[in-house]
Amino acid sequence: MQGLRRCSNDLLLLDLSPPSSVPSTASLSIDVAESAETRIRRLISEHPVIIFSRTSCCMCHVMKKLLASIGVHPTVIELDDHEIDALASFSSTTPAATPAVFIGGSYVGGLESLVALHLSGHLVPKLVEVGALWV
Repeated sequence: MQGLRRCSNDLLLLDLSPPSSVPSTASLSIDVAESAETRIRRLISEHPVIIFSRTSCCMCHVMKKLLASIGVHPTVIELDDHEIDALASFSSTTPAATPAVFIGGSYVGGLESLVALHLSGHLVPKLVEVGALWV
């Protein structure tokens, strides 16, 4: 499929850069004219928990494992270096750092922010509130 690559059995990579040619009807439905920033905005609004990550990032791996350990299976989008810049308008860091997690459409931050939210006891209620976790 155009823009979609399998990385492992449980991880799919979505290329956010516009395809070089018009996709066929059998390919992943992505608006060719949609910018990376618009795609990121749409993905954030469509998923209760979404992580923008890099494949080789150990902090990204820890973030995914933390969420999985409490029963949440977030949408994970693996970004290439040129796609990371599109995250800058959504985060408080410039340039945007990965991992970047959004819960309920709101930017939470990176691994440090997620762990702080978890240790303070506010992560699980937030996940329940957005429908990503049932208790």
